[in-house]
Amino acid sequence: MRDTLPLLDLTGFPALKRDALDTLQVNLGYMCNMKCVHCHVAAGPHRTEMMDDENLALIPRVLQARKLTTLDLTGGAPEMHPRFREVVIAARKLGVHVIDRCNLTILYEPGHETLADFLAEHQVEVVASLPCYELENVDKQRGKGTFNKSIAALQKLNQLGYGQPDSGLILNLVYNPQGPTLPPEQQGLEAAYRRELLAHFDIRFNHLFALANMPIKRFGDYLITKGQFHDYLRLLKDNYSADNLANLMCRNLVSVDWQGYLYDCDFNQQLGLRLPDAENKEHRPHLRDLLHRELNGQPIRVAEHCYGCTAGQGSSCSGALNGALDSRALHDAPKAS
Repeated sequence: MRDTLPLLDLTGFPALKRDALDTLQVNLGYMCNMKCVHCHVAAGPHRTEMMDDENLALIPRVLQARKLTTLDLTGGAPEMHPRFREVVIAARKLGVHVIDRCNLTILYEPGHETLADFLAEHQVEVVASLPCYELENVDKQRGKGTFNKSIAALQKLNQLGYGQPDSGLILNLVYNPQGPTLPPEQQGLEAAYRRELLAHFDIRFNHLFALANMPIKRFGDYLITKGQFHDYLRLLKDNYSADNLANLMCRNLVSVDWQGYLYDCDFNQQLGLRLPDAENKEHRPHLRDLLHRELNGQPIRVAEHCYGCTAGQGSSCSGALNGALDSRALHDAPKAS
């Protein structure tokens, strides 16, 4: 897989600094039961990276020391880590809100038959990837049979109370474009998802997050192969909106890789752009450092991919950053195959 960082390193993106930290986003490992085209982590069944016990033990300690409100678990498929459930239980005992970034199909993998019940029991918010409400589009992006499994998983979550009024069980869906385009306006797309999923499958959910694909890892390699990398980057830059800067996730979130090292966001993690240390440039900040230090006011590392979070309506782990969007696609670029 080709490295996209040399194509992203020089940038005129505005300088940013951190605000107060409230969210710890932890990548438990790159193993996944799927291998999606748009995956910015390049996760898959062949990946073996997994967070070890020493770093896992630091998670609840850091949550408590920094008085954090949210633990955001991601991967790969975070549920494939053998101690996923222990991490969730430890965080919930501290009163921390837990998010599971779930691909839905994991609910039907051997050994995960009780996963949905566990998530409901511990009131874990489920953020589930569903790039379209039509079978052909989902299977094209994520593999044959994915759509039917995803629908069955959503129905199972609904039966447990997820997405239902007053249940307290939050089910949010994630949309990614199939090719080198910006996502459509989130509010209108959410209404379409809500209408189609309810009419055809009796599925309910809380919110839809519309995310732009990042020109890194597997999707970045795909763009290079198609000769679309620079055109896509130009699209992101042409739709840059300074109004999105104040709400960027990197201001209040820190990303932790499977080895415990810190990054400003999950995308920087995949590019190897470690969290800067203003006091010691040779030091590589680690999860254990958060036991005794604050990040507030520190600089954030930026590069060209940051335009992906600030283009149009904006894009973050919690969806659009504002309501306005210029939804133009790439000029003269062929559609993704």
